Amino acid sequence: MHARLILLLLLLCPRAGGAVPIQLRVDLSEAPRRIVHAEISIPISTDEVTLLYPKWIPGEHGPTGPIANLAGLRVFANGKQLSWKRDELEMYAIHVRAPERTKKLDVTLDFLFSGDEEGFTFGASATSRLAVLNWNQVLLYPAGIPLEDLVYEASLRIPPGWKYGTALPVAHESGGEIEFRPAPLVTLIDSPVNTGEFFRTVTLAPEIHPRHVIHLVGDSQEAVDMPREQEEHYSNLVRETLALFGAHHYREYHFLYTLSDHVPFFGLEHHESSDNRVKERTLIDDDLRLRSADLLSHEFAHSWNGKYRRPADLTPPSYEFPMKTDLLWVYEGLTQYLGWVLAARSGLLTPDQARDYLAETAADLDNEPGRSWRPLLDTAVSAQFLYGAEQPGSAWRRGVDFYDESLLLWLEADGIIRSGTHGERSLDDFCRIFHGGESTPPMVKTYTFEDVVSALNEVHPHDWRSFLTERVDRVQPHPPMGGITNGGWKVAFVDSVPVYHRSLEHARKRVDLRYSIGLYLTDEGEVLDVIPGAPAAKAGLSPGMKVIAVNGKQFTTDVIREAIRAAARTKKPIEILTKNGEFYATFRVAYTGGERYPKLMRVAGASDLVSRDLEPLTLRAERPSR
Repeated sequence: MHARLILLLLLLCPRAGGAVPIQLRVDLSEAPRRIVHAEISIPISTDEVTLLYPKWIPGEHGPTGPIANLAGLRVFANGKQLSWKRDELEMYAIHVRAPERTKKLDVTLDFLFSGDEEGFTFGASATSRLAVLNWNQVLLYPAGIPLEDLVYEASLRIPPGWKYGTALPVAHESGGEIEFRPAPLVTLIDSPVNTGEFFRTVTLAPEIHPRHVIHLVGDSQEAVDMPREQEEHYSNLVRETLALFGAHHYREYHFLYTLSDHVPFFGLEHHESSDNRVKERTLIDDDLRLRSADLLSHEFAHSWNGKYRRPADLTPPSYEFPMKTDLLWVYEGLTQYLGWVLAARSGLLTPDQARDYLAETAADLDNEPGRSWRPLLDTAVSAQFLYGAEQPGSAWRRGVDFYDESLLLWLEADGIIRSGTHGERSLDDFCRIFHGGESTPPMVKTYTFEDVVSALNEVHPHDWRSFLTERVDRVQPHPPMGGITNGGWKVAFVDSVPVYHRSLEHARKRVDLRYSIGLYLTDEGEVLDVIPGAPAAKAGLSPGMKVIAVNGKQFTTDVIREAIRAAARTKKPIEILTKNGEFYATFRVAYTGGERYPKLMRVAGASDLVSRDLEPLTLRAERPSR
C-alpha cells in the first residue's frame, strides 16, 4: 500500500521525493515510413548500469514488448559512444559499463513500426496519414529503481499539419513540438498518443465533469466524420458508465479511436484513455459499426475493472516480471459482460442486437468440443500463448474463452442476485461496491479471489465460492447458460440467416456454417476451422483447404447455403470440391438438417431478467417514483 501511495503522490506532483527526471525525446516525423526516432537521457549514480526494455505490457497479458523492432541502439557518456551487451538470459536487458563519475547516459534508438495487420500494439501502428505511439516502444529504464521513483519528461515531434490526442498532460506545444508535464513511468506507458492528418476531437456528455473526449484519426476525412447519432450514443456511454459505477478514477478520459484498414482491429485499456483501432469505414458502414459496437464500452469499463481494481497477480513490481493471469475471467470476463451491457444501455446496440450477440456467444461456446478437456481457468492461465494461437483447430484447442464464457458466467451471477433480492439488487450493485467508492485520481487497488467472493456476498449472500469454482476451475460440458434460461430466454436455432449474423459475416468476411455442417470459412472459401465430429469433419474436410466448388458449382456464400438447403429436401450428400496445396479432392458431406443459426427465443411466462439487465440506468433515474 505504501508503494501505491507514493505512485498517487507522483501522479499529483511528479517531482515528489526529489526524483531526477529521465529525458525522453521522440520524433514521429518519419512515422509514414514506419520509423520512429528517440533520444533518452538517463541519470546514473553507478558505473555498472542495466537498462531494461519493457517486456510484460499491461493489458496485453503476455511478454509482448516488441523488442525485435528496436534498431539503431547506441549509448553515449560525455559524448563518447560506449559498448553494451545484451543479457544472455533476459533478452530485454542490456548491460553498460560507464566511465567513473559519469552522471548520465545518453541513448539513441529507432523503433520500426510493424507492417503486420495482426496483433496488439506490436502490430501495425502507422500509415502515410496517421500513427499511434505507445511509449513503451521507444524507451529504456534503469534496473534496480522502483517504478514509482522513475519520472520521465517526454516530448514529441509530429509531422507538419498533423494533430494529436492523448491523456498525458501537456506543458506546452509549438509548431508540431509537444512537451508533456513530468510523469511517472507507469503513467507515461499508460498514456498512448494517436496523431494524424485527418483528425477530429469530439467532447462527449459535455454536462459531465471531468472531461471526456474522443480523438478520431483516420486515413481519410470521411473516416472521422462521426454521425451525430453515434456521438450521442458515445455520450450516453459516458453517462451510463458513470451511473453504473457511481465514481471515477481518472483526471479526465480520452478515447483514442483510429480508423484504418492497415492497423490491427483491437482495443487496449489504459487508466485515463483507451487505444481503439478499427477499419477505416467503421463510422460509415453499418456492418463494420456493428462489429465494433461494444469495443469502446469494453475498454472504458476497464478503467474501473482492470486499471483501478486489478488482480494482485497482474500487478508485478516491474515490466520484466511475469504476470499471473489466473483472474482474467474477472479482469477481462466481467469487462466483456459490462461492455455488452453498456453498449446496449447507451444505444450502441439495439435490444434485438444485444440479444443476438448473446445468442451467438452462447451457441459458439456450446459448440466447442475443446471444453471437454480444458477448463475455463486454463484459458486464462494460458492467455500469453492463446492470444497468438491460429484460428484452425480453435474449437478443439479452445482460445481466450475467458472473455465470452465469463460474460455468461457474470450474467448468471446477475440473475442469481436479481432473483434472490426480488429485483432490489443486481450485479450493478457489485460493480458500484467493488469498483466505485469515492472518485480519485488514477490509482491501483488490488484484489484476490477472496475479495471477489466477499464483495458478492455483501451484495447478496450466496455460496459464491462454489458457484465460481465450479464454473471456472472444473471442466464443464456446457457453458453457464443459467443467466439466459433463468432470465426468460433460451437459445434456439433458425433456418434463415439473422440480420445480426449476416452483418458480422460481412464485416469479418466470413461464412459461419458451424451449427449445420460444421465449417467456418472465409468468404473466398478458405477453411478456417472444422468442428470435430461435425458432418464436414466426418467427410474428411480440414483447416487449410480451400473450397472451390459445391455440387459442381463455383463456390460463393450463396452457393454453399443453397446446397445445405437443397440437401434437406433431396437427402443427398453435399459434394464439396477442395484444393489443398497442389492437390484437389471431392468430399461428400452427409447432412440433411438444413441451415441453423442461433437466436434467442422468449420463454412464455418467465420473468425477463435479460431485458431488465439491458435497460438504461439513466432512464430509470428519470422515472418518477411511485
